[in-house]
Amino acid sequence: MRIEGSWIIEKHTDNVLYLYRVKNHIYHGKTPFQEVSLVELEAFGKTLFLDGKIQSSQIDEAVYHEALVHPAMVTHPNPKKVLIMGGGEGATLREVLRYPVERAVMVDIDEQLVKLCEAYMPEWHRGAFYDERAELVFTDARAYIENSKETFDVIISDLTEPIEGGLSVMLFTEEFYKKVYGRLSEDGILVVQSASADIYYSNFVANVYTTLKQVFPIVKVYHAYITSFQLDWAFTFASKKYDPEEVDEEAIKNKISKFENELKFYTPQIHGALFKLPKYLKENIERNGRVIRDERPEIWQS
Repeated sequence: MRIEGSWIIEKHTDNVLYLYRVKNHIYHGKTPFQEVSLVELEAFGKTLFLDGKIQSSQIDEAVYHEALVHPAMVTHPNPKKVLIMGGGEGATLREVLRYPVERAVMVDIDEQLVKLCEAYMPEWHRGAFYDERAELVFTDARAYIENSKETFDVIISDLTEPIEGGLSVMLFTEEFYKKVYGRLSEDGILVVQSASADIYYSNFVANVYTTLKQVFPIVKVYHAYITSFQLDWAFTFASKKYDPEEVDEEAIKNKISKFENELKFYTPQIHGALFKLPKYLKENIERNGRVIRDERPEIWQS
């Protein structure tokens, strides 16, 4: 990412650059783990960049976070304990806490980033950090999974893509997902943000899907378009027992009735539609994925 006067230039690929007009510079600095830039863009409002890549924007963060959280939360019949891996902005936690959960643990390695989001991005967390049901743990997600003996009904992986030298490289492997499986209750559900679902960059989600198929009996990919990413975005649902496509619309409506009017994206009707995949994506995840392992981890290439 380069800042040229009132413009931000983001390198999307070797062949594509994105330009964003900046209305206001809010924060720029480095944590022990990553470079952080928070700006107000003319097009997207307040927007967070991590290591030069757009991470979350005010205009559509609800689309991403509602898509990430609600399919799993409505599919599980009674989620009481939820673990979030990543999720520094606090918006994933916000969506989880809409439900009558008893405990929600958010594990993020970058405490400084979380504190920055708490201070500068209240539109995202909306007080979720202060909810008495929430616990924040600042450590590596794999270390937490390996050292914890607690089980959870739903685990949400809101981790960054595994770029070379990045924080998440060892958090998408078969060995890690087997450990996650052990931290789930007997009918537990895992959901993994799985990067691009578009026609050119869907190899990563194909590999995540193939890897999770080695561990879970039920694995489904779903997707939603995220405007600020300028991409169709993938999520992978993995379950010990419950199929998200078998959830009745009326049951979903009952589960979200107390807060449905506050949502911007997710509805009982859209739930099933999220799991309807374009032909290219369905074929790619079923035919072309490889198993990601510790000795050969995935390195995200855009």
